[in-house]
Order: sequence, then structure tokens, then C-alpha cells
Amino acid sequence: MSDEVLSFYDQLADSYHNLFTDWRHAIEWQGEALDTFIRGTAGFADAKGISLLDCSCGIGTQAIGLALRGYEVTATDLSPQSIERARKEAESIGATIRFGVADFRYLDRQVEGRFDVVLTADNAIPHLLGDEDLAAAARGLYAKTADGGLLVATIRDYDALVLEAQSGTLPRMLDNGTRLVFQVWEWSEDRKTYYTNQFILRADGSGWQTRNYRTPYRALLRKELTEFLREAGFSDIAWHMPEASGYYQPIVTARRV
Repeated sequence: MSDEVLSFYDQLADSYHNLFTDWRHAIEWQGEALDTFIRGTAGFADAKGISLLDCSCGIGTQAIGLALRGYEVTATDLSPQSIERARKEAESIGATIRFGVADFRYLDRQVEGRFDVVLTADNAIPHLLGDEDLAAAARGLYAKTADGGLLVATIRDYDALVLEAQSGTLPRMLDNGTRLVFQVWEWSEDRKTYYTNQFILRADGSGWQTRNYRTPYRALLRKELTEFLREAGFSDIAWHMPEASGYYQPIVTARRV
């Protein structure tokens, strides 16, 4: 994982909530959606006593939502600035979470214990551009999953996006027209990687202030990620699309038997 990725999230940490219409509502919605999906897939009656590692937690969007629903959450991220922000947000909301800085290529060395559920959400895995890093991450995810435990990972639908070569996301005007958020994507010629330029524009009364945060991604196809997980030792690998899962991105689940 390049220094560009670390820099992207360290710089974005203070502004990350601006990507959402209402970040606090997103915490609640994602917590509910993922809880329903996890319990339905794993067969848990409720979240009480269920240990969960969110290994790409960012500023805590999923981790906080799941902690509030009763999971025993450990949350890690590559970005120290994101972890510091997540820690403060969890405290302010009243969520009990154990936080730490870790790179999910090295989870076996940097995170103690194994977990009933290992989660990496919101397109984090495709930051790994090379096969070697992806294989290392898959092994790390496997190492942190308890026997009989469940891996839950969400990424963009690259199978569709590669065909479309989508140039970015549509602008969203928020806060009564004072905040504008959108992405511009720069694709490589072979469409295997791209750069996301995340723009956040805010009106301050005298004009617009513009911030651009830039980071690379791999257009990771479902069959590719499936194979990395299988080679790491996972079984029962299955894909769940948004219309079935109720979540906004495709989800892959896998088990450590």
C-alpha cells in the first residue's frame, strides 16, 4: 500500500464526515444494515458477546454503528489521524470500542486475538494494487478470523465499472447549496487501476473553497478477490449484491472452518 493512501486518509480525516448528507445518520443506517446482514448470514440470534474486528475503520462509520448495536468491536486503520478522529467520535457518541493503528497486510502481527466477525467495508481492499499485497491482506484477514468465524468485505462493483469506464460520481449539493461533493476518476489505459480525486467544495460567503484529495485504487474484480480469499484458506465464499443484502455495495462473505 503506497504512502499516497496513508496521506489521503490522514488529510481527509477531519473532513470525512462531509462526504455524507448526514454522517450521524449514516452511522445508524450502516450499523443497522450490517447488523441485519451479519446476523442473518452467520446465524447469530443477537450481537451480544460477538467479537468483531473492523480492520479498515476510517473515522468509525461502521465500527461505531455496530458497537452501538452490541458487538464487542476492535477497530483498526492504517491512518493514525483517522483513528484519533474515530476515538473521539466514539467517546462523544458513547460507543465502547478498542482502537489501534494497523495495516491490513500485517494484521497477524499488529492485532491480537481472533474474532467471530472480521469486517472491511467501503472499498478499502482495492487500495492494494498488487497481487502480493492482496494475498498478504487475505492471509491477514484469515489469521484474524476465529474458527467458524465470518469475513465480511464490501467493495465497489468493479465488474460493472470496468465495462462502463465511469468517469466519476455525480455532484451532490448539500447543506442548502453550501456544500458540493463529487469524485473524478482517472483510469489507466488497461482499466486495471484508477485514481480517485475526491472534491469537497464549501461556500463561505465570499466564494467557494475547494479541497481535492487523491488516492489510487485497483479495479478489483469479484473473481479475483474470490481467488485471493480461497488461496488464503477461506471457504464458503459468496457474493451478495445490494438488492439482496440491503447494503449499498457488493458484499463478499467467507468462512474459516
